[in-house]
Amino acid sequence: MNSEPPRGAAEIVAAAWQRILELGERRINPAIPPAAHAHSRLRELFPMVSHGALYFSRCTQYPWTHDVAALFPRPGGFHVFRHSDRTVLGEPDTVEEAVELIVASLPDNCGPAIEGTPDDL
Repeated sequence: MNSEPPRGAAEIVAAAWQRILELGERRINPAIPPAAHAHSRLRELFPMVSHGALYFSRCTQYPWTHDVAALFPRPGGFHVFRHSDRTVLGEPDTVEEAVELIVASLPDNCGPAIEGTPDDL
């Protein structure tokens, strides 16, 4: 029997960020997680890492939302891409510029991640 109390969305998101901030450079460019986490709007979204890229979801359970841009490393800089409409938002040279592109393109009414799936938004 699990004796842990149920966690809310904010705790789930914080735990996911902690795991990502502790990832080694074999999984993600080490500059990406802290730069994204430093921005309050991104820090409240559910983060995921896959193939060296940092993704964000507005919900804590699969299937994830795809309307927040993802941050990919590229030689000499970064690539910011939104999967929902296949839009390249830019290829900035610095991680800080990439984070700003993501924040500037957040969906309308994008608030903290909710506990649940996109159907719960």
